Amino acid sequence: MFSKLANIFKVADLRKKVLFTVFIVLAYQLGANVPVPGIDIHLLEKINIQSQSSGILTFLSLFTGGALTRMAVFGLGIMPYITSSIIIQMLTTAIPKLQQWRDEGPIGQKKLTQTTRYLTVGLALLQASGFTYAAHSGGLFNTGTATDLIPDWNFPRAAYIILTFTAGTAFVMWLGELITEHGIGNGMSILIFANVLSNVPGVFSVVLLQGGEFDFWTIIILVIAMLVGIVFMEQGQRRIQVVYAKRMLGRRETQQQSSYIPLKVNQAGVIPVIFASSLLYIPIIIAQVIPSKGFQNFVSNYIQSYNPTYMAIYAFFVVVFTFFFVRIVFDPIQQADIVRKQGGYIPGIRPGPQTENYLNRILNRITTPGAIYLAIFATLPAIPFYFWHIKNIPPFGVTVLIVVGVALETLKQIDSQLTMRNYEGFLS
Repeated sequence: MFSKLANIFKVADLRKKVLFTVFIVLAYQLGANVPVPGIDIHLLEKINIQSQSSGILTFLSLFTGGALTRMAVFGLGIMPYITSSIIIQMLTTAIPKLQQWRDEGPIGQKKLTQTTRYLTVGLALLQASGFTYAAHSGGLFNTGTATDLIPDWNFPRAAYIILTFTAGTAFVMWLGELITEHGIGNGMSILIFANVLSNVPGVFSVVLLQGGEFDFWTIIILVIAMLVGIVFMEQGQRRIQVVYAKRMLGRRETQQQSSYIPLKVNQAGVIPVIFASSLLYIPIIIAQVIPSKGFQNFVSNYIQSYNPTYMAIYAFFVVVFTFFFVRIVFDPIQQADIVRKQGGYIPGIRPGPQTENYLNRILNRITTPGAIYLAIFATLPAIPFYFWHIKNIPPFGVTVLIVVGVALETLKQIDSQLTMRNYEGFLS
């Protein structure tokens, strides 16, 4: 293991990428601990100690690493960018102009990226406004009494805090793009990975304090079993053979070649899990703004991460979004057209509509267990937490899914870099 780790530092280019990624993550953690101006820091520290349940922060701390609990400059984290990216992907399938940009190659992709950035800033402004108002009205923490974290409340001070939160999100977006361009792995996934991983020690600490040693070791065993299951499912794929007929290239005739189309069991990755979490944040945030006691009581009673109603709704959304995003990632019609244009065919299947139907049928068959797997693993740890009455921790199933999923994808990229230079990789 240590010899394989040392191989990373033997390759100069890979060493620079890894060190650059670590540096950006450390810079992000610095901004996640610097509070925004205008917040009563001493009162915030007191509330963090006294608060038994962190309200909407119980949900949001999963993706911000607790930065919003500290009212930090990077308090909103990367979630506005993730949400805007998902929205743009959804709209691309419905708006012809966005479809045209997608098919234009690098130039169109640049336009889509710029649109995503603008939408990110807009979403950050909305979320920052909601959180700033919640911090002033006392709805950000469940302390039993309304506590104003913003002394001398006025419009200029509120606008300054909102702009600071928004600027922090824009800076985080830039850091993620830097990792993608100059580091290793997907920048946004790496930042989410760092945030989610920082919650793990706190979860185990809460389980040990509130539940005891039996609950603690039960969760340890459950996590180990989940790790094995996630790695097994993430590596599973169906390879569809594609044969390319003989072709004339100039004066030379190429031999018949064969390749395959890899269809993963979990083709959508962790995007459905993240988007389902984001969607269920909306009523929680709205409840802080709308002065409806009935709606607020419904949210506080049912839209909690370890409530059976919440778990059922969450699992349903995960399954629905898995099928939806698989269709975005892999379009059977487009793939069949690509195979036909390249002179290929699937053995036993005619090119054209029959290939489309075949790919569509196979995709549905492997997506069904993939969607069920995501729904079960995202909600599984919530079951013992519900019966043990353990609260004040973020959704732990989502935590394990994101950590293992991002770690596997990053290791695959490192392995490919090592293999190209004749070094042994981690997964080989």
